[in-house]
Amino acid sequence: MNTTRSKWHDLVLVHNVLGVLALTLSVGAYFGFPGTQSMNEFSVADRQDESAGLVATAHEFVALLAKKDYAGAVSHFDDTMKTAMPQPKLEETWNALLTQAGPFKQQVKSTTEKRGNYTVVHVLSEFRDASVDIRVVLDLQKRVAGLFFAPGESLAEYTPPAYVKTASFSEKEVSVGSGEWALPGTLTMPVGAGPFPAVVLVHGSGPNDRDESIGPNKPFRDLAGGLASQGIAVLRYEKRSRQYGPKLAAMVNATVKEEVTDDALAAVSLLRKTTGIDPKQIYVLGHSLGGMLVPRIGQLDPNISGLISLAGATGNFADVIPEQMNYLASLDGTISSEEQARIDDAKAQANKIKSLKPSDLGSKTLYFGAPAAYWLDLLDYDPPASAKTIKQRLLILQGERDYQVTMTAFQRWKAALATKPNVVFKTYPQLNHLFIAGTGKSTPAEYEQPGHVDERVIQDLAEWIKKK
Repeated sequence: MNTTRSKWHDLVLVHNVLGVLALTLSVGAYFGFPGTQSMNEFSVADRQDESAGLVATAHEFVALLAKKDYAGAVSHFDDTMKTAMPQPKLEETWNALLTQAGPFKQQVKSTTEKRGNYTVVHVLSEFRDASVDIRVVLDLQKRVAGLFFAPGESLAEYTPPAYVKTASFSEKEVSVGSGEWALPGTLTMPVGAGPFPAVVLVHGSGPNDRDESIGPNKPFRDLAGGLASQGIAVLRYEKRSRQYGPKLAAMVNATVKEEVTDDALAAVSLLRKTTGIDPKQIYVLGHSLGGMLVPRIGQLDPNISGLISLAGATGNFADVIPEQMNYLASLDGTISSEEQARIDDAKAQANKIKSLKPSDLGSKTLYFGAPAAYWLDLLDYDPPASAKTIKQRLLILQGERDYQVTMTAFQRWKAALATKPNVVFKTYPQLNHLFIAGTGKSTPAEYEQPGHVDERVIQDLAEWIKKK
């Protein structure tokens, strides 16, 4: 893959603030899409399945995008989508994808999943420089109720890293939380009677699965197997924005409470009641957005034993988006006028976010695909300052090649907490945002290459947890 043309990938990882890949993120059900269940594969030509009508509608919709017939595409939207993604915004979004993935080539195949009254059709599409999973959410009337873009599926089968000793642990399915927001999860338990220390894994931004899958990479699965091999239990689960995307999107005033922290706290609660787990040795590890939020999680539950931030952002979250856009645009050595216009637009949106007032609560305007309530909740949140107030031990890890959450963020953590006695800081010169090793300037193309969380990270985590 041409690394200078794969810039789109990062949109999934960061611009995907609430689960929608788009330069502006205003793509309908902004918190994500339904979780994966009962997937049935089709070829592009196959129309024999009972869902063939929905599949055909999704393929027709993608074909309209490929032809740049935006008026035709918008005609398939339901009323909510027409408001959230009017024709100019849809055109901007598609053009942004083409800029970063290269020209559209063909639809390859599709899969479907049924979630309540919605059907999600995953249209795997080939662009010049990347494969893209175009997720078209259809309602009972075959109207488009949500639109998402994500990295195309990896054909590489996951192989555990050498440090994972599969005979030393077992895995079982669990349910995190209860009622309408219950989430499927996996508990990885070391072999033996215990009681074992345990870690809850909290995702980064976007509708992540329990493995936090990025292309062929599964960093949360690496962490679970690696730590369990060291005698530490790990709980990971589907993110709410993945499992209940349309339902979450219907909440006008949803914040990171609904998106992240409620479920992290429910996972901690589940571990405290689990046989074989030491209830006094439960830790929360957050990555990226999750790493930014671990101080808040620690404030909400002071009995959590310790908190771990992997690549946790520290500045105004809205500013991260234009900063990364600028980095990606500069990878080929130049920033075109079109790219600069998009960067300027993102900066303007970030400035609007920073000028929001409490009176804007309830506004239907979306900023980077999220409502005013989401951003108002974060405007006054300073992760390092919040970390000063918590009693728990804190471990802050950072990859020095990370361009998504940079060393500037790490230095903010360190400057604020350097005198706090129970905080440990560590950086890794060769690691990127996924804590996978590489060389040279980090690019989104790295995420297309199979890799694993570096063993040094596993060892450092295990040592810190066991030290108590």
